Amino acid sequence: MQAQAIELLDDMALRYFETEMRTRVLQPKESEFLRTGRIDRNRPNWDFVQKRYLSYEEVAERTGKYLTFAGERTHNRLNNFHKSIQFPKVLFHRTLKGTPHLGYCHVTASKSNFAEFKDVKWAFYIANFFADIAADDLAFEKINMRASRMYFAIAVEKDEERQKLAINKNVRGDGLLFRTDDPKAAMKNVLMLGAKHEFLRKIIRAL
Repeated sequence: MQAQAIELLDDMALRYFETEMRTRVLQPKESEFLRTGRIDRNRPNWDFVQKRYLSYEEVAERTGKYLTFAGERTHNRLNNFHKSIQFPKVLFHRTLKGTPHLGYCHVTASKSNFAEFKDVKWAFYIANFFADIAADDLAFEKINMRASRMYFAIAVEKDEERQKLAINKNVRGDGLLFRTDDPKAAMKNVLMLGAKHEFLRKIIRAL
């Protein structure tokens, strides 16, 4: 059995290792059992754990595979809901600097009209932690590991100065369209963003 674990070093750095549990069972000598009718209980029958330390690159790669799988599965579920609601698959992931076991996956992006906002460009993500999202950039604060997932969508716009996408804070003050640890609530929110007709919105609200 293998598992990935984390050690906290004195300098607050993290060290990752993979454990493998092995069991060694030593059988009693047949001649001794036949001669005495007894099994020597002092002979070792024991488990031991082997550690193999992982590099940050190995941990990041494993995290990326996990996030990409979650993104693929979520995108398929979204596009299987109704043929009129189809989202492009735009999958890529990032791991957090210094903590490669934490990361997020970009699942899809589109644009929608809602409330007083028209043609709002947005992006939908999954993270393997829960946190506050900094308004200035796609950065995370107050990371909480008790919730194993965070689903969120943000309004985006092109930052002409830096030539990259940035959070559009003109939408709702912080650009955050929704954030939840509930996969069902996340699905409903994304589907509502993609629904073009009111009858579909009624169906989605009733889910």
